[in-house]
Amino acid sequence: MEELQEQQLVRRAKLAKYQELGIDPFGHKFITTSDSEIIKILGANKTASELEEANLIVTIAGRIVSIRRMGKASFFHLKDGKGTIQCYLKKDVVGEEVYALFDLADLGDIVGATGRVMLTHSGEITLRVEKYEHLVKALRPLPEKFHGLVDVEERYRRRYVDLIVNEDARRIAMARAKIIRAIQSFMDNRGFTEFETSMLQPTLGGAAARPFVTHHNALDRDFYLRIATELPLKRLLVGGIERVYEIGRLFRNEGIDTRHNPEFTTIEAYQAYGDIEDMAELAESLFREVALKVSGTLQLPWGEKIINLETPFRKVHMVRLIKEATGIDFFENYTLEQALAFAKQHNVHLEKHQQTYGHVINGFFEEFCEKKLEQPTFVYGHPIEISPLAKKSNDERFTERFELFIDGSEYANAFTELNNPLDQIERFEAQVRAKALGDQEASDVDVDFLEALEYGMPPAGGIGVGIDRLVMLMTNSQSIREVILFPLLRDR
Repeated sequence: MEELQEQQLVRRAKLAKYQELGIDPFGHKFITTSDSEIIKILGANKTASELEEANLIVTIAGRIVSIRRMGKASFFHLKDGKGTIQCYLKKDVVGEEVYALFDLADLGDIVGATGRVMLTHSGEITLRVEKYEHLVKALRPLPEKFHGLVDVEERYRRRYVDLIVNEDARRIAMARAKIIRAIQSFMDNRGFTEFETSMLQPTLGGAAARPFVTHHNALDRDFYLRIATELPLKRLLVGGIERVYEIGRLFRNEGIDTRHNPEFTTIEAYQAYGDIEDMAELAESLFREVALKVSGTLQLPWGEKIINLETPFRKVHMVRLIKEATGIDFFENYTLEQALAFAKQHNVHLEKHQQTYGHVINGFFEEFCEKKLEQPTFVYGHPIEISPLAKKSNDERFTERFELFIDGSEYANAFTELNNPLDQIERFEAQVRAKALGDQEASDVDVDFLEALEYGMPPAGGIGVGIDRLVMLMTNSQSIREVILFPLLRDR
């Protein structure tokens, strides 16, 4: 146990005083009739005399975040789920016993108050308290008002305190909830149905990522925490449900930085009889609708930049971008040896399992193109070697796939879905060979999924969108840890 600080000792000493007064220091049920937001609405555009005549009586509860004691009267600010409201407490109104009870109050305590809405001489809407109740004693002091939790790591570690003292943290948390509701509304209005699929999966698949592995004792076998929801949702297409989506957590055993957290949230959606053109229209429309509902604008502040969602998103082939950046045109029928030589000349690093034409192209894109994509851009034409679940293009070196990039980060990934089981088994077998060469992100052969495809999966378009990054964009947050309430952190 840590050593108690002076303020903590003082607060603990007060517990006995509450008990002497017959008051439970940790509270009881309390019924409210209003909140800080409603009170401000009730008092808006009214004079002091108009408020007095209206005789608006309300009951609220919240946390004390400031106290100004002035002998026989005191002001304090109460913070609830909707904001902050000033309260005015007079000894001759509430009585000596209640005023003495208020003398025990500290910043951070949770209290209830009933009173009349008034306007102070300075014009601030205020609750003139007629009844005051102690509810919960805070045994730890809040961070100092003007500095809060200065250590960013501590803000994430003690998010509950961050939410009390940091309005921006609360704004982002509430915006995230609103964004998810906006996504659901958008998808539902397009005839999609939301489903839940298992987080524990017996086979690794649906994406290229290193998994978390866990062991099920009763079955005595290992399972993976899912890295994607793709394959279960495609099984629903086989089952005849034509428009499906899932918003859910994924888990990837990879690094932590400002854009990555091992536990994150996506939406994946699949539309029978569609393709990547449908998915591009869906993504563009979704981003616009969410932006308008949450931010009220299609010109989003992003650091010192403005991201423009109003104009049509650019669409460009990956190979075209590489040619623009380097002059090399991978549409030419270079041999693998020539491609590998280009990679060596341009210092494009390739692992042992990446000695393929497609991996060279992807390596060039990541090295020379990705970070230059500032405004929303659909990059399509991914090589077949890095797209094991996407349909081949007419040029069979490439697939019908796109990724949506904004300011150098990927926000969405979409395919015209591969529904040919004979082609799919060849792709899975290529993944097995890559795993044997050391690719720790390669998929397994999902025999059950192949069997499902043999029953016939309709032509389809599919898309995945990273919700955490979308929340970052919509709230102008430069770190993924700002938009995840309890991100994974290193030990203190």
